[in-house]
Amino acid sequence: MTDTATPVTVDGSGAPPARRRFLAWVSLGLASLAAAAVGVPVIGLLVAPLARPVGDRWHPVGPASRFRIGETVKVTFADTQSTPWSGRTAATAAWLRRVSDTEFTAFSLNCTHLGCPVRWVAGAKLFMCPCHGGVFYEDGAVAAGPPQRALTRYPVRVSQGTVQIQTSGLPIT
Repeated sequence: MTDTATPVTVDGSGAPPARRRFLAWVSLGLASLAAAAVGVPVIGLLVAPLARPVGDRWHPVGPASRFRIGETVKVTFADTQSTPWSGRTAATAAWLRRVSDTEFTAFSLNCTHLGCPVRWVAGAKLFMCPCHGGVFYEDGAVAAGPPQRALTRYPVRVSQGTVQIQTSGLPIT
């Protein structure tokens, strides 16, 4: 009887070395493709906000005739830094005060201490922060509490009878 022996390779598996090397490269290539298919969108999601320009934008908040002299009201508009999937959170607000026939002042809704939303108390003519007792005068200057800076102001203009507020990212200490 003749013995037909299977050739034994160096690793003892019985498979020819060229075939094992080929299958290893194919497996490595497929694993790399799978990693790229998952990794590229994740990296894009992390890097895209850095590449997206965030510029100042003028937001219309209503006709000038809607606002009375000496009155401070809350106006809403779309946030400059919102994303398409932000939904309702893309809406932000500001406090708008009509000083005279041609002059308006707009303040950020957020306290300069920790960013809590301030509320306007018309009877006292003060902005009050409920978080840590910050108080601001009607011109936005600090009246009491821990805030070190006045309320952040937005530039305001009247264009074709419409009041517009220019917004950008706000610094909070």
